[in-house]
Order: sequence, then C-alpha cells, then structure tokens
Amino acid sequence: MKKSQIILFLLALLIWTLLTWPLDLQHLIVGVLVCSFVSFMTGDLFIKRPYTLKHARRYLWFLYYIPLFIWECIKANIDVAYRVIHPDLPINPGIVKVKTSLKSDTALTFLANSITLTPGTMSVDIDQENGYLYIHWIDVKHKDIQKATQIIVKTFEDVLRRIFE
Repeated sequence: MKKSQIILFLLALLIWTLLTWPLDLQHLIVGVLVCSFVSFMTGDLFIKRPYTLKHARRYLWFLYYIPLFIWECIKANIDVAYRVIHPDLPINPGIVKVKTSLKSDTALTFLANSITLTPGTMSVDIDQENGYLYIHWIDVKHKDIQKATQIIVKTFEDVLRRIFE
C-alpha cells in the first residue's frame, strides 16, 4: 500500500468510528473492510503530498475557513433571495474569467467548489496550466479579470493557499 492509501484508510476509519459510536466489533469489522476498499480504490487520488498533513497550522486555517465560507454563503443567499423577491433588480448573468495563483489539485478543487456552493456563482471550467477559472456569475459586476478575481476569488484563495500549499 502507498502512503496516501494508508493515510486515507486511517482518516476514513477515524470518521467511521466517530459516526458509529459507541464502537462494537461488528461496526469495527465493517468499517475496516469499507475503509480498506475505499482507500485501495481511491487512495492514489486522495493526497499527492502527504507531508502537508503534518503541519498543525493548516488545520487551524481550515477551522478559520469553515466560518468564512459559511458567512460568504449567507451573504450570497441573501443577495440571491433579494433578487428573487424584487424581480425589478437587474440581473446581468455571464461567464467571467478569473485568475488564481493556486497550483495544487486539492486547493483548486476546494476553490472551485467554494465558488460553486456559494449561490450566484458557479465554476464552469478550470485552466490549471494558466491558472484561470471560468465562473458563471448571476450579476457580472466587472468583466475585467483583476476586478472579477478580487470580488469572487480573493476571499477564499488566501486561506486555501495557507491550508493546501
């Protein structure tokens, strides 16, 4: 087994035991079997740089990221709900190109998912080689790459860089 498969197995087993608490032999056996299968099948996709898991400050930044993401979702939900309630508000939908400096697959995936899960925006495509994301935006405020990047990406990008890169 590769190191990434072992790490995935241990993390999955930890989550399994926490979800099936109080622990008994049946749940432990099923958990070991399921976690073994999942880590065997997807372990090489999980982590390409396992040494990054050793830094405790990454976990602290992740704990900071969770309320930041929730707050951005709340703001975006209010904005979209306001647009639904007041249909006279202009909606200017479109796809904008934004620039990111994130390089790792995990960081780009988290950024794209964070943008997609925030109402009013949706990641359409990622150009990893050039560092661009194409975002469908419910109300395009700027078509300029730098200004759109500042509005959409910068909130998440700085924190995700500290977590994943």
